[in-house]
Amino acid sequence: MTLCVIPARGGSKRIPRKNIRPFHGIPMIGWSIAAAQGSSLFDRIVVSTDDAEISEIALGLGAEVPFMRPDDLSNNHAGTVPVVTHAVDALGLGDDIAVCCLYATAPFVRGSDLAEGLRLLQSGALYAVSVTRFDYPIQRALRRSDAGEVSMMDPAQMQTRSQDLEPAWHDAGQFYWGLAKTWASQLPVFGGGAGGVELPSSRVVDIDTPEDWDRAEALFKVLNP
Repeated sequence: MTLCVIPARGGSKRIPRKNIRPFHGIPMIGWSIAAAQGSSLFDRIVVSTDDAEISEIALGLGAEVPFMRPDDLSNNHAGTVPVVTHAVDALGLGDDIAVCCLYATAPFVRGSDLAEGLRLLQSGALYAVSVTRFDYPIQRALRRSDAGEVSMMDPAQMQTRSQDLEPAWHDAGQFYWGLAKTWASQLPVFGGGAGGVELPSSRVVDIDTPEDWDRAEALFKVLNP
């Protein structure tokens, strides 16, 4: 069995009602639900929320909302691992099912990306996560003082050619696969043993601010003319 859990709490300070705000014609969460449905990977697609309006919209889009998330997992400090663990426990499912946490603000996610994550998990990865490369070598990062003075964080890399520096990656913030028992163990996603599903930077936007939202809408229009 495979389960998709889409966390979507009601509170969002920087972008109010972010998870259900219209994004190119449908509520933002709708893009994640549609991607999960279109992938044909999941036996169940469940939205974990504390919010009645989000629940109603998710149900209308074809997802399940079989429980409401408790208050202690609905604040700004609630982590992904406890939220997914709560969902699995609330559904009473077995330890060996494959569980994908798919974020509600992932309008660029594709079914093929989700399928590659499941493949990595089934190949023995502890978790399978979406990642993308940093566009610029992090070894050449600069430090800026309060007075505006800049200097290299690692001066030893001053003369190293960019092509000789190790590529660096970061979380693409779209999805995480893991077995139910791995989520329940509370092991950190990036604690070691995770496999990375490479996404092009052109399909990665961390939507946290109004500026991020505007950039995501513009990028989506370019990718979907």
